[in-house]
This record gives sequence, structure tokens and C-alpha cells, in this order.
Amino acid sequence: HVQLVESGGGSVQAGGSLRLSCAASGRTYGRNCMAWFRQAPGKEREGVAAIGTSGMTNYADSVKGRFTISRDNTEKTLYLEMNDLKPEDTAMYYCAASSYQLEWQTRWRTGAGFGYWGHGTQVTVS
Repeated sequence: HVQLVESGGGSVQAGGSLRLSCAASGRTYGRNCMAWFRQAPGKEREGVAAIGTSGMTNYADSVKGRFTISRDNTEKTLYLEMNDLKPEDTAMYYCAASSYQLEWQTRWRTGAGFGYWGHGTQVTVS
């Protein structure tokens, strides 16, 4: 069982940076695939980035080269470093963990297979 709490969101101007954090509790965190999703009003949920237990990562094309996902299993924290932010990045950002202990969750962009979700942190870029 994993509980997730996001933090680090805020309002920034275009070109700025933010670092989102997701604090996890639970004994199985280090064995779960983790991911960041976002959803803006009127838009469908979008998979932003995912990281496997081995450190393998994958990103949405829209953020590749600007965002970096990482995890600290000792501190049970997931991070999303966001650079060169654009107005299009404005959304509620959610941290998620796979339902099962998997090195990598297939079809992660759909959110399928992620049974644990935080309540989100708002990112606004203007």
C-alpha cells in the first residue's frame, strides 16, 4: 500500500522552473513504477513522465528535454524537475504509483495500472 502527497507547485512566468515533489509512504514504494500526470481544465489527462524501479524513464514529447523525473528510494520521494516552463504546461500535476510491484508499467501514458494517486499540486505558467 502506497500513499502519495505532492508539493512544489505554484505560479511562475514562462521560462521559469519548478521542482515538484511527491512524498510516498509505504513499504513497497521502491518496487513500484512511478509517474507524473497532468490535467488542465477542459483537457484529457496526460502522462508527463514515468520512471521504473531500475531508473528507466520515458517522457511525453511535449516535455522531453525540459522535464526530468527522478526518484530517491531512500527518502521515498519522487521528483519532477520542470525547466523552461510554458503556458501550455499549466495544469494540475498528479503523482502516481503502479498498483503492483513492477519494474515498468506498460502503456503508462493512459494511467492504466496506476492504482495509487496523490491529490495533485497546481502549476500555473503565465
